[in-house]
Amino acid sequence: MSADPLTPAVSDRICKHMNDDHAEAVLAYARHYGGVEAPVSARMLAVRPEVMELEVDGACVEVRFDHTLTDSEDAHRTLVSMLRAMPQA
Repeated sequence: MSADPLTPAVSDRICKHMNDDHAEAVLAYARHYGGVEAPVSARMLAVRPEVMELEVDGACVEVRFDHTLTDSEDAHRTLVSMLRAMPQA
């Protein structure tokens, strides 16, 4: 399966998957990378090459990536890697 360019449609697909199937991970991104101490709710709004946009407790939070994402596969690998790099509670 080849990777898709990181278009708005691909971003929407990633966000829907993360919000529907990995809500706890989105909260973890908000807490660890977004600096929100105790988020109650978080939704992933967009994945762009440089940042992921989250809505956290009604506020927009941008989390910068450590590199510019190239495609959907790079986005997947990066999001998984960011999650695994977090300290385990």
